[in-house]
Amino acid sequence: MENYRIFDSELDKLAHKVIQMCSQVNLQLIDVVLALRTSDLKLAKKVISDDELINSLDVKIDKLCQKIFALQQPVATDLRYIISSLKINNDLERVGDHATNIAKRIEPLQDYKSLVEDLGIYEIGQKTTELFSKVVELVKSHDLTIAETIMEEAEALKDECKLIAAKVLEEMMHQSEVVVVATNLLVIINIFERIASYSINIAESITFVVNGEIVKHRKQQ
Repeated sequence: MENYRIFDSELDKLAHKVIQMCSQVNLQLIDVVLALRTSDLKLAKKVISDDELINSLDVKIDKLCQKIFALQQPVATDLRYIISSLKINNDLERVGDHATNIAKRIEPLQDYKSLVEDLGIYEIGQKTTELFSKVVELVKSHDLTIAETIMEEAEALKDECKLIAAKVLEEMMHQSEVVVVATNLLVIINIFERIASYSINIAESITFVVNGEIVKHRKQQ
């Protein structure tokens, strides 16, 4: 009985850490999108420095999962949650890295704010933060209606990113002087698209936790 109490305590701790990780990554994303829109280099530097906290949480979650596996052989829902936590943790760490990558590209865009706005970069950034706020809600609630919403909205966001990338390429063809800034914008757009993909991954992972359904396999059939 004592082992079960310890096991439940460790599972609760894992759930808390995953929520903490997701919330921290969400703050990183909100901050970097705001820094991008306002050309706030101080905030961009904060995003870069705060990445250490995300990396620290990443290691703690990995170690905690290993500890739980060593403590007792989990089965059924518990096993699915631990496996999914490892994957979610990895996806969240990558989103944090992407936020840092955007932050490092803000300074070269300072003199092209009107171009960046006209191309819809700020708008797509805002949509990305709104999408990821739903990811935080999903990780906390395990509500599969939210998972479905995330998957739908993320696919639409990815399509929108592709359209904006095409506009940036066209701009590069007509204005050779914006090649450098346009290259940075293409990277940022690709990052927003990747964050949408990671949001889908997390929604799929939570779906697997709740009902054991591997959504990717369902899509491929």
